[in-house]
Amino acid sequence: MISSPVIFHAVPMTAAHAKDICTWHYKAPYNIYGWLSWEQMEALGIEFGDPRIRREQYVSIMNQNDELCGFAQLFPLDGEVRTVRLGLGMHPDLCGQGTGHLFVSAIIEEARKRYPRREIDLEVLTWNQRAIRAYRKAGFTITDAYERRTPNGVKPFYCMVYDKSRA
Repeated sequence: MISSPVIFHAVPMTAAHAKDICTWHYKAPYNIYGWLSWEQMEALGIEFGDPRIRREQYVSIMNQNDELCGFAQLFPLDGEVRTVRLGLGMHPDLCGQGTGHLFVSAIIEEARKRYPRREIDLEVLTWNQRAIRAYRKAGFTITDAYERRTPNGVKPFYCMVYDKSRA
């Protein structure tokens, strides 16, 4: 039997989606990508715990059966080059199954709809080769390496930029 490929698409992130995402637990070393509890996110009004930020910057990524598969943040940066920076997370049960590039492609599609003239980039920890492979397959290239502060100390990152000519 031939299984059909997963088809991902973006929808507005609901509070129910956000609450569900806060329950996801990743295996080490990916456990650094977990969130605070939904109650803490809401009380602190941070990230998708803030209804305005959730509405303006976050989307939920669903599959063809409308099951929640992940999320993305599309954060507009206004510097010398107008950019939209992606932040994203896939459901832990779906990670490492070879569909990451399809997942990222759905996020790129949404970013291009919202910000058609902006460059699209993302940051990734240099050790996360699984994510880097998916990003490369979706059309990103490493353009810079640097260190920046995280909740776990200063860590090395790559900046990866999407090649719009692939669209």
